[in-house]
Amino acid sequence: MAQTHTPNPPQIAYCQGYSVDVDTIREQEYPLLNETTYLDHAGTTIYAKSTIEAFSRDMTSNLFGNPHSMSQSSQLSTQRTDDVRLRVLRFFNADPEEYDLVFVANATAAIKLVTDSIRDSDHRGFWYGYHIDAHTSLVGVREVAELGHECLQGDDKVDSWISEELAISQTKVPQLFAYPAQSNLNGRRLPLRWCKEIRSAAATNGANVFTLLDAASLLSTSPLDLSAVAPDFTALSFYKIFGFPDLGALIVRKSAARVFDRRKYFGGGTVDIVVAAGPQWHAKKETSLHERLEDGTLPFHNIIALDAAMDTHERLYGSMANVSSHTAFLAKHLYDRLSVLSHWNETHVCHIYQPSSATFGCSLTQGPILAFNLKNSQGEWIAKTEVEKLATVQNIQIRTGSVCNPGGTATSLGWTGTKMRHLYTTGFRCGDDTDIVEGRPTGVLRVSLGAMTNMKDIDSLVNFIAEFYVENAPPVVSVDPPIENNTLGRHFYIESLSVFPIKSCGAFKIPEGKRWEVKREGLAWDREWCLIHQGTGAALNQKRYPRMALIRPSIDLDRGILRITCGVMTDSVSLEISLGWEDTTLISTSLCPNTTKRSMVCGDQVALHAYASPVVSAFFSDFLGVPCTLARFPSQTADRFSRPIRMSSTWKNKFRKLLMPGSYPPDFPPPVRDIGRNPLLLSNEMPILVVSRSSVNRVNETIKAQGKQGASKAVSADVFRGNIVVAERLVQMGDAEQPYIEDHWSSLRIGSDLLRIDVLEACQRCQMVCIDQFTGQRRDEPFSTLAKTRKVDGKVNFGQYAALSIEEAETFSDSPDHRTVMVGDVVIPQYEN
Repeated sequence: MAQTHTPNPPQIAYCQGYSVDVDTIREQEYPLLNETTYLDHAGTTIYAKSTIEAFSRDMTSNLFGNPHSMSQSSQLSTQRTDDVRLRVLRFFNADPEEYDLVFVANATAAIKLVTDSIRDSDHRGFWYGYHIDAHTSLVGVREVAELGHECLQGDDKVDSWISEELAISQTKVPQLFAYPAQSNLNGRRLPLRWCKEIRSAAATNGANVFTLLDAASLLSTSPLDLSAVAPDFTALSFYKIFGFPDLGALIVRKSAARVFDRRKYFGGGTVDIVVAAGPQWHAKKETSLHERLEDGTLPFHNIIALDAAMDTHERLYGSMANVSSHTAFLAKHLYDRLSVLSHWNETHVCHIYQPSSATFGCSLTQGPILAFNLKNSQGEWIAKTEVEKLATVQNIQIRTGSVCNPGGTATSLGWTGTKMRHLYTTGFRCGDDTDIVEGRPTGVLRVSLGAMTNMKDIDSLVNFIAEFYVENAPPVVSVDPPIENNTLGRHFYIESLSVFPIKSCGAFKIPEGKRWEVKREGLAWDREWCLIHQGTGAALNQKRYPRMALIRPSIDLDRGILRITCGVMTDSVSLEISLGWEDTTLISTSLCPNTTKRSMVCGDQVALHAYASPVVSAFFSDFLGVPCTLARFPSQTADRFSRPIRMSSTWKNKFRKLLMPGSYPPDFPPPVRDIGRNPLLLSNEMPILVVSRSSVNRVNETIKAQGKQGASKAVSADVFRGNIVVAERLVQMGDAEQPYIEDHWSSLRIGSDLLRIDVLEACQRCQMVCIDQFTGQRRDEPFSTLAKTRKVDGKVNFGQYAALSIEEAETFSDSPDHRTVMVGDVVIPQYEN
């Protein structure tokens, strides 16, 4: 069915023309969207269940061979590919006599195919111009434009270039102008008239100019009539339209096909004959353009899947015009609701980056994408990553950052190229959590709608912002109360001690009555190991793999082993690893030598020793369902020694009472270090995390008071993954607990020896606290409550980071007996000021 480009905006309506109501479509076709608000359709829309079922039936009912063969199964693949190719051309109203379609991996691959070919078409190279709103993949073309390039910063600049420069240009060298049909940043739809205007201007003097239209963003929710627009090259991705398959296309106007005549590379299936030895020669296929450009075997199964996807899409939605009308209606409704959200002092909550030339509800000028940032009542920006964290907890999926639109984002946010290069030198990277620099956002929040978006999705997003970010009353100015005598006299003590031998896995609770050493880098054996992905080398974490909570390590100092149990205790398996670097006699499974591997841990690159044993990797990989293995922080890094001292058994036993495994050999001097600098280990940010039992109780009281789902949402202290949980024993009747008193601590004196631990700063929390440490299941608490009650400067804080004090570190060569803590030890806080 042909999709036409209407000159006037259609009447917008909610799911008009759909086979049934959109809510019914979602219930039947998109079960994966249940309890989820998916608002990233510009990244990819969601595939329908019927598409997968139809594709599965096709695959199990037919035998498809390689199209390059001549067998019956191969001919069937060729026939289906030809049929789908024609169907896609008709979908875009592209006459097959004037246009050809080349299947590629995605829109970026289509852009690269044009780029490489136009570069080869003339020995002088080519000139390149692109619009400021171009996707990163379009911007990248400039790097191979040997005759220069220009970023045209605005529609008026393009119009001026066409009327003033191109019309009088005498050059015959190839020129390429590219632009997006729709900005993937804010949904603004750019003038489609430029393609014909550029061709007309070039024709006046015979200039050699081509147009490349990036239609990927537009086509997700809009029809495109190529006969009316007539670009030379059109790049698109089908998964943005149908959700599946992962496939793209380059649609070429045949009159522009000369660009490919001097393309140097050829792959299998694109030539009629090749002489490999002797006089080297080959003859390209001449039957069709796509046969010359589709190198190697086509992804014919994906092409067949595209047929099923188009069938389903047409049956459910009727036409792309219907999708355009539906999404335009919802986009206007969302814009209207977000634009009126205000704080108590009538300042706007949402700063929406809407170009003046675009109007929500008008499908000619604006697509269903909104880019915005949030502000508090004082006009200060709210960090985008904090919004994304909370949205994730609420099952709302959005996109944040520069969204692969560097020019549009920088222009909207007011960043110059010079300033961005300076930010790069200071460590800023696209996609990191640096949200605000010099009082200005570094990225945006983006929501994008799709064919199956419904009103409930809009309500969920608006209600989310209203609940967590609209201030209905002036913020309470926190005035710290004076520290009263009864507060100073309170009896604080260590309720529990925990170490996390394997980073992001379960805790090992230190038994009562067992003293535990505090080292410069934290509690002994804390985050000594981690799990790394065998392909990327990146350290795994619970945010991505919540089942890591069910990996429970325990340390047996008497046997000198780390024992690891996976799963519930009634059906668990275990692995034992030696605590020593060289002594492998205590390992219960065969263990191969370690290999050194670099890994990214919390944004820092560190060198780890990975266990090469297949027994070890299989133990964790089978449980998590991800190829990974265990790695250990190397002894030669940071404050560790390159090799442990070799001791006889008698010598080891002599020092066993004085020296815990994992601490420094007594006759080795401590390494040189800057006092006050925390060594880089596998701990996230700081050596020790202190959590207050009274604060945990207050969080649970608040959760219960909200009463959304009753008391079942109360959380244990374990979700906060603290090393030291400090509780208070009330001195007299009538005393109340003091939640968040730890915010005022400057240091702690612990135990009879008054070991000093300095409190450094608050712990900034993420959605990982929502993972139940006993079941590995996610939920929305306690992060949702913390976001309302514990937000400071846009960050959600709970607990305090701490480290062994400088004065203790300076005397670290002394006997370690005094640097231990134990459950039940008295804690004497020192207060700020």
